[in-house]
Amino acid sequence: MAGPSPHAWVISPHPFFIDEIGRLLEGTSVSLVRVPARLASGPAVLPSEPCSVVILDACLPLPSTEALVAEVLDAAPAARILAISEELSQEVAFPLLRLGVKAIVTYVDARRQLRPAIAAVARGAVWVPREILSTFLDGLLARGPARSLPNGRGLSRREKEVLGTVLENLSNKEIAVRLNISERTVKFHVSNLLSKFSVQRRADLILLSFQAAARPERPPLAYPA
Repeated sequence: MAGPSPHAWVISPHPFFIDEIGRLLEGTSVSLVRVPARLASGPAVLPSEPCSVVILDACLPLPSTEALVAEVLDAAPAARILAISEELSQEVAFPLLRLGVKAIVTYVDARRQLRPAIAAVARGAVWVPREILSTFLDGLLARGPARSLPNGRGLSRREKEVLGTVLENLSNKEIAVRLNISERTVKFHVSNLLSKFSVQRRADLILLSFQAAARPERPPLAYPA
């Protein structure tokens, strides 16, 4: 049986967007937040209610979107951000992924995809078309091995070793050879790592690593104790 729907913030400068998303999510727990079209006038006024998912209208210029995402993550560090945009191209998706956005849907597809996308990101998944996510990760990996996630507290020595090889995009067989362990042991450690980071796929670990490296001014990602 599915659990209760997560509380979500819906953030946009446009009342039509807020009203439409509010209607699509009727019956669920949401806070509707209208922000200025330009954020130069000061920080956005965000709800006091905690949230686990933020639905963001990705209509603002990128600098304003960056500022808004930073405010959201300061107010709700554990929130997972779902962006709704006019199109879903690499030019739109890649900057949003670099900001830490976990899901992207278009305005046209929102009626069909919004609820399953919210459910997916709430349980730790990434909701992005496979071809876009694959191209994004290929671009990261082409620069060399991904940087390790900071702060290894809570991981065993072997888990740190396996994590490092996962971030190099090695297969289970390649990891087993490098670390001189069985593939079954590799699968065991990878499963534990996914659980500790509250993600479902190895690609999500690479995304977490990239986001940590791309935003060094933010506090390091906290590992479970």
